[in-house]
Amino acid sequence: MPKGEKAKGKKVMLAPAVVKEQEAKKVVNPPFEKRPKNFCIRQDIQPKRDLTHFVKWPCQIRLLRQRVTLYERLKVPPALNQFTQALDCQTATQLLELAHKDLETKHKKKQRLLAQAKKKAASKEDVPTTRPPVLRAAVNTVTTLVENKKAQMVKIAHDVDPIDLVVLLPTLGQKVGVPYCIVKGKAGLGRLVPRNTCTTIAFTQVNSEDKGALAKLVEAVQTNYNDRYDEICHHWGGNIRGPKSVAHITKLEKAKAKEPATELGQVHTVEFSVCESNTNSPLTN
Repeated sequence: MPKGEKAKGKKVMLAPAVVKEQEAKKVVNPPFEKRPKNFCIRQDIQPKRDLTHFVKWPCQIRLLRQRVTLYERLKVPPALNQFTQALDCQTATQLLELAHKDLETKHKKKQRLLAQAKKKAASKEDVPTTRPPVLRAAVNTVTTLVENKKAQMVKIAHDVDPIDLVVLLPTLGQKVGVPYCIVKGKAGLGRLVPRNTCTTIAFTQVNSEDKGALAKLVEAVQTNYNDRYDEICHHWGGNIRGPKSVAHITKLEKAKAKEPATELGQVHTVEFSVCESNTNSPLTN
């Protein structure tokens, strides 16, 4: 190549321009000094984070949650599933008010026995007094009352553990003709009797002024439980899938829905290609 001619089509890459670093301006007497934090060990306190996923809950709470999840996943037979259908809030409140009204406290019982003792000391004769209405509690006592048809109504707690203790009571009440109901909380029934918890409670007798209210409650309870006994006996519970399982099933269903469409498209293309080959054959000409 002669010296005077330049090469065409080639460009020499220029040297990169040297970027001058700007020096940081030093502020004299700043109003706030920078104090960067150091989160190493034994240094500044770590910021607050949501550590719920890493919390190790107590054993009792974990067992309760696992049991709830199991009852949702597994198929629950009707005999156990009926205890999830508790009485509505309004009727349950009326029942509790009636039970509290007829309840004899320790103070009332002490006053009744003192009055009876004074009458006996004055007349020197034992004067019998009428015993006020009393709620009968515990499984064995209530079962005996139901078998003898002396119970006017039976209340059963929904969270009895083990549940086998009270499984027979709904069937027994339906067979004998005693109205029964299922209410929420064995602790609530325990407040009606001097106990921490109570599985079942039975009404044997009430005051004369409360008989009308009890009759209305018995009618409501019979409509919700005794009359629907055959329907309740055929209703299974549980069998609710988790979110991961539901997502997997929906994904499979979407894939199956796409398959028939693709198969139909393949069939139509094959038919069209066969028709084209027939039209181009020499026999048609």
